[in-house]
Amino acid sequence: MQPIFVTGIGTGIGKTFVSAIVAEALEADYWKPVQAGFDPSTDSERIRDWVTNPHTMIHPELYKLKLAASPHISARDENLRIDLNIIRDRCEEIVESRSIGQKEKSKQDKLEKRPLIVEGAGGLLVPLNEDEFVLDLVKKLNARVILVSRNYLGSINHSLLTARICAIENIPVVGWIFNDQFMHYEEEIQHWSGFPRIGSIPFLPDPGRNEVKNLAANLQSALIQHLAM
Repeated sequence: MQPIFVTGIGTGIGKTFVSAIVAEALEADYWKPVQAGFDPSTDSERIRDWVTNPHTMIHPELYKLKLAASPHISARDENLRIDLNIIRDRCEEIVESRSIGQKEKSKQDKLEKRPLIVEGAGGLLVPLNEDEFVLDLVKKLNARVILVSRNYLGSINHSLLTARICAIENIPVVGWIFNDQFMHYEEEIQHWSGFPRIGSIPFLPDPGRNEVKNLAANLQSALIQHLAM
């Protein structure tokens, strides 16, 4: 199965929370290859706190950068360059090792087809180095994309810009997950983008494991349905 790449319309949109819900719903592995800034904790650590099913594995970051900034700036600050080929090769290793392990554990389709969730940094046009964007990483991984939007004034524009980039670049989009719904822009974004809505997440001031588990149960069938398309 192709990796599922979770990206958003910007920073602070809720990609990690959505990634936790998707990983819980599909019993999928999680991987954030590039972490820029980790005060007080990394996104992988947050996923570990939220996800409770026994099958999800959380794979370590390839680039764990101290400075909370655009990844290419954070990497430059440590005299590094983020190499998308290295990320692609590691992704292939993870997918291959999972396929072998799952066949050894069980022959049930559900286990054999559990995907890998890859969480991006920021949005699709965040630079990862001096030449390439998150968008280029999606292409290298041959991934399908879940788009995360958040309801706020201006989110229609930001969502449609992200959708337009996906359409222009022929990025396969699974659909939208709307986070912190309270302004009800979902129908507008779905209509203008042409991409389907997988589900919506209500505003939650301090979500924990129980909320992730309940939301995963609510979204599971929709996720499976859209991934099968």
